[in-house]
Amino acid sequence: MKSRLPYLRLFAAAATTAAAATLFLAVPAPKAAAGTAAVAGAGGAATTEAPAWQGRLRLRTTITGQISPKSVAASGNGLVTAQNMMYTHTVTVYDARTMKLKATIPDSVNLARFGIKGHPGVSRGAPVEAAFSPGGLYGYVSNYAMYGRGFGPEGKDTCTPSSGTDRSFAYRINLESMAIDKVYPVGAVPKVVAVTPDGGRVLVTNWCSWDMTVIDAATGKILRTVPMGAYPRGIAVSNDGRFALVAIMGSNHLLRVDLRNYRTRQIAVGSGPRAVALSNDGRTAYVTLNAEGRVASVNLRTGAVARVSTGNAPRSLARSADGSALYVVNYESGSISKLRARNMRVIQTINACQHPIGITYEPVTRRVWVACYGGAILVFDDQ
Repeated sequence: MKSRLPYLRLFAAAATTAAAATLFLAVPAPKAAAGTAAVAGAGGAATTEAPAWQGRLRLRTTITGQISPKSVAASGNGLVTAQNMMYTHTVTVYDARTMKLKATIPDSVNLARFGIKGHPGVSRGAPVEAAFSPGGLYGYVSNYAMYGRGFGPEGKDTCTPSSGTDRSFAYRINLESMAIDKVYPVGAVPKVVAVTPDGGRVLVTNWCSWDMTVIDAATGKILRTVPMGAYPRGIAVSNDGRFALVAIMGSNHLLRVDLRNYRTRQIAVGSGPRAVALSNDGRTAYVTLNAEGRVASVNLRTGAVARVSTGNAPRSLARSADGSALYVVNYESGSISKLRARNMRVIQTINACQHPIGITYEPVTRRVWVACYGGAILVFDDQ
């Protein structure tokens, strides 16, 4: 694992820059009346809402505190969580509307209480990423490593299944009680978590064991461990739950996993794919290519690939609820890029912070949340 540098927390200056400086604007904002969609307004009356791609990112607020976010994730029903790794050993939960802290959940568990032997006393995790059950009652969180009795050293960025890295656990957090209520064994150095649309299965990619764990969400039983290849990371599940796409970061391809029989096939995309999202119709994949500094769209029927440059080391990727816009954090450039999904044109790039690492689209408020690895969360209006 890369050690976290003692970044200077000059977030006030970064926030001013993010709000004021637009580095690149490829397409002028059209009038909101064009391409608007009918939505329910107050009292059920019909109103109109412009497609997300027509909006522009403007900094709303900066959240600090005892956090070190590796990722942020929106539940879909008004909560946002930040996964704070081993630096603070917490998951912090925020009200999406007020942007205020609702709860701080320690990653400490007594594994024996969950029927897991060999680790007496309290163990601690290292929350990396999160995903949510349909409706948002449960959050599923991966832990980079576990710390406590019976656990060996944490994994490293360069590793293989024969490296001897300890396997870890994923947690289920009840977002009503704000407590960990289930623990699932997974592979070595778990990264991204995804939940099938029916809520029945949880998928976890494991960086150092080069596989993906498939978990029965209700029973906690491991249904399948699917071999992936070197460094699986991002996951996207189709809306019908029939397949998942996994970004294999040590390669130049995605892996398509048939969730009915767990057969896999490769889809060429470009160098160092890290994060992946799917269009609403499941026909197009959007992928950050960390090694190339580009974002790709892939036609899953024809295999045709289009790529656009966004910045140095594009990492995480989010998609607007209507599917019209994509949001990317460029880790080494310290910026965020917004793209129109239909034609992959960059319509806005703005300064963010040093090493923006995670991003999520919050659909209730139409805001974009960005995790800054140095210890802050930026929240942007997108209107």
